[in-house]
Amino acid sequence: MTELTYKQRFIKFMVENGVLTFGEFTLKSGRKAPYFINTGNYKTGAQLARLGEYYAECIAENKIEGQTLVGPAYKGIPLAVTTAVALWNNHGKDLNYCFDRKEVKDHGEGGLFVGKQLEDGEKVILIEDVMTSGKALREMLPKLAAAAKVEVTGMVISVDRQEKALNSDLSAVQEAFKEFGVKVYSIVTMQDIIDAIEQGVIGGSEYLEKMKEYRAVYGA
Repeated sequence: MTELTYKQRFIKFMVENGVLTFGEFTLKSGRKAPYFINTGNYKTGAQLARLGEYYAECIAENKIEGQTLVGPAYKGIPLAVTTAVALWNNHGKDLNYCFDRKEVKDHGEGGLFVGKQLEDGEKVILIEDVMTSGKALREMLPKLAAAAKVEVTGMVISVDRQEKALNSDLSAVQEAFKEFGVKVYSIVTMQDIIDAIEQGVIGGSEYLEKMKEYRAVYGA
């Protein structure tokens, strides 16, 4: 077998760590899906180190320019940290990182962001786990604007479900670009996962038809 791509390795990594599972799941939207992604199952140092390497690989492959990684609280915080470490260790790129507070601190160093204090003209990359509705982006953009006139060069997520929103024919990723002009990059897409099953990279062939049917109905 030829060497796996980083996307294929990431899909295997998700399955091995119980983050990507197959079966029948009722999602918050009420849709019945043949797969489920639970990023809450990442909980060890080894997992986090490898996760950062995949995010860094995605940034490098897509040549996303940035000076600072921003991790929206709370899930984005460890992701931005591990990605910054991996970019330095594996790609020789030394980027700043910061994350937002849920409440503005009025003592000590103050401010809304911890880590790099943002400046006008700074290019920032947002780091998140998955994008379901675009809520994190919608909440983060005004916070960034209040801190400085930064340029958001992209947002990186682990999986693009490529799924229509409840009230639109566009996916959350497509809506983010249409509404805010922010390009969202994903390490892998739903189609990549289907391809990985077909290519025998992971198991789950018994769910392949259901995956394709789900994609035919809800795919964006």
